[in-house]
Amino acid sequence: MGMPFLEVVDARAKYGEVEALRGATIHIDEGETVSIVGANGAGKTTLINAISGLVKLTAGSISFEGSVISGRSAHRLPGLGIVQVPEGRRLFARLSVDDNLRLGAYHPRARSQWVERRQQVLELLPMLADRLNQEAGTMSGGQQQMLALGRALMSQPRVLLLDEPSLGLAPIVVGQLFEIVKSIAASGTAILLVEQNVSRALQISDRAYALQHGTVIMSGSGVELLADPLLPEAMLGIASTEGSGRV
Repeated sequence: MGMPFLEVVDARAKYGEVEALRGATIHIDEGETVSIVGANGAGKTTLINAISGLVKLTAGSISFEGSVISGRSAHRLPGLGIVQVPEGRRLFARLSVDDNLRLGAYHPRARSQWVERRQQVLELLPMLADRLNQEAGTMSGGQQQMLALGRALMSQPRVLLLDEPSLGLAPIVVGQLFEIVKSIAASGTAILLVEQNVSRALQISDRAYALQHGTVIMSGSGVELLADPLLPEAMLGIASTEGSGRV
């Protein structure tokens, strides 16, 4: 086997005096879907934010295709193909759906192909095609989540980081969302998924890691973790269908 596509080694990160990551090590191979599960405050969002450059490590390293990326500015990472869909969507509410999609293709590699890419995104997310002129803030929560996903896909990601994509969505929309995530994965995009709907996340994951207090305590295939009798203990403090504030 060659080097991992994306690798996090002994990552440590702090918020003030609180250490949110305590030596976490994970890797993602090209085209894999990997889930990060754990209780509220386990360090899941800190880990995904560290990969996307929003949180700086105090120790350890993050590498992409053999090159160290920890320490790089967050706005440079989409140009490498590392793109995050943050919790809460963070859309430009007063701008149209189309303008939000265009803003997803801001780096030069994506900007030069944005028309073709938009067509691909609209084929995957047809519910956006009829709403291109609608203000993003007037759409339903599910539609906004699809737009946030579409905006990220405009950047032509090679690694897509999803932070709690199903949070607050109706069950029928959650089902649609996970089918779309599966389609994105089938196209060859690697996916790192932080998700409080643990059973659904593990069902679509090639591999998964369970975090506790900022370190990895379990890892294996999604099926293995789903069947592991120790998983409920690792998930103590989190429900399988809803979540709230987290580290």
